[in-house]
Amino acid sequence: MTSQQTATILLEPNNPTALINLCGQFDAHLKLLEERTGVEIRNRGNRFQLVGPEAATRAMGRLLEQLYQQALKGEELTPEALHLLLQDSGIEQPPKRKDKAQSEDDKRFGIRTRKVLIKPRPGKQQDYVHQIRTHDINFGIGPAGTGKTYLAVACAVEALEREEVSRILLVRPAVEAGEKLGFLPGDLSQKVDPYLRPLYDALYEMMGFERVAKLIERNVIEVAPLAYMRGRTLNGSFVILDESQNTTREQMKMFLTRIGFGSTAVITGDKTQIDLPKGVKSGLLHAMEVLDGVKEIGFTYFGSKDVVRHPLVQHIVEAYERHEEAQPDGDAR
Repeated sequence: MTSQQTATILLEPNNPTALINLCGQFDAHLKLLEERTGVEIRNRGNRFQLVGPEAATRAMGRLLEQLYQQALKGEELTPEALHLLLQDSGIEQPPKRKDKAQSEDDKRFGIRTRKVLIKPRPGKQQDYVHQIRTHDINFGIGPAGTGKTYLAVACAVEALEREEVSRILLVRPAVEAGEKLGFLPGDLSQKVDPYLRPLYDALYEMMGFERVAKLIERNVIEVAPLAYMRGRTLNGSFVILDESQNTTREQMKMFLTRIGFGSTAVITGDKTQIDLPKGVKSGLLHAMEVLDGVKEIGFTYFGSKDVVRHPLVQHIVEAYERHEEAQPDGDAR
């Protein structure tokens, strides 16, 4: 049994507002940290007592000091921010201090738009951004919640604002995930809008609702189903094909051959969430086989450890992966 150690830290300067931010409403932040690390946290004012294994208490002390410095700067601490910090640090490992090398990484990989500065997490997210910036065609493949689509949209907005491209095209295959498009109300545009909503949401966050609406009206930003791409050649554009696991082989080939001069294409998908009819092979899976080894094309593979949503999402992804590995492959996709 691991011996327990008690450590005391004093967070200075004593700032009641920053302490409230650190602890969260009804100490919700402290309870989250306790749950995720196994370290008991007791506090009176700015004096904190930590009880747990020696390595974990040291790690918690450093994490609390780091969080308190952010709170003193006026940064709002949220459960999501705590989750990411814990995930980056390995939960029971000491959180990494932000050194000069990490600051350089922020400058190198940070995606700056007029409204927000997006900082990809070290590891796969930074690799992904680097691939997008250095390759004309890129694949981001992995489970939901890894930031594939969000970071691709951020890179597209950044390229547009820097005038590296003249337009953004956001494309999705309109494949029903168990529902039938024909039964949805409205015209074709209204039927496919729900499938494109995540792309809209990312644009609104980075550019603002009014600006996005104006750019869509001027066709600087175009959001369209994949079927609309046939017969077009896309020059000077940043093109994102989202949910590409739901393309057929023919559709994927058609899309990839639309890319023109001065364009960047990012293809995102999750090979575990294919909604195509049984027996139809996914264009994403086919492209992974056909294009493997083509140096001019970038591939980034995300795993369950790269999920940045609620901790349960990571556990759910891992559970499904274990289950699928244990089952015989009975579906030729």
